[in-house]
Amino acid sequence: MSKVLIFGNSGSGKSTLAQQLSKERALAHLDLDTLAWLPTNPPARMPLPDSQSAIERFISSADSWVIEGCYTDLLAFAAPHADEAIFLDLPVAACIENARNRPWEPHKYASREDQDKNLDMLIDWIAQYPTRQDVFSEAAHNAFYEQFAGKKFIYHSNDRSH
Repeated sequence: MSKVLIFGNSGSGKSTLAQQLSKERALAHLDLDTLAWLPTNPPARMPLPDSQSAIERFISSADSWVIEGCYTDLLAFAAPHADEAIFLDLPVAACIENARNRPWEPHKYASREDQDKNLDMLIDWIAQYPTRQDVFSEAAHNAFYEQFAGKKFIYHSNDRSH
């Protein structure tokens, strides 16, 4: 039985790793992007109690799972139930390169073109990671990693073979 949290900057490879672990370990997979935002334009965060309820429903629906996202406020709801945390702490340049090369994410965007329209904004967001002071920041991720009580790993590249 595995209960895994994966977090890091946008473009760090969270979704790719979560999908890989989901297949390898037969884990239910939750991408926090799917419940962190209201379907509004411009986007607005879903109220935290609503996101918390959705996370709790997901956790109670599966014995083994992987939850991934950059939201330390949402990860905190799942942390008491998790036995493993993986922090993808890649350099900003690597995250930007990954974002440029990411496949179309149909669960987030209606088309590849819609996704690409947000690329400049996403790259700017990724670049701000070391200096932001919010729940998506490097500082918040470092603090979350340090406070996590279970088994934990930190990776500085997408190569986890060693």
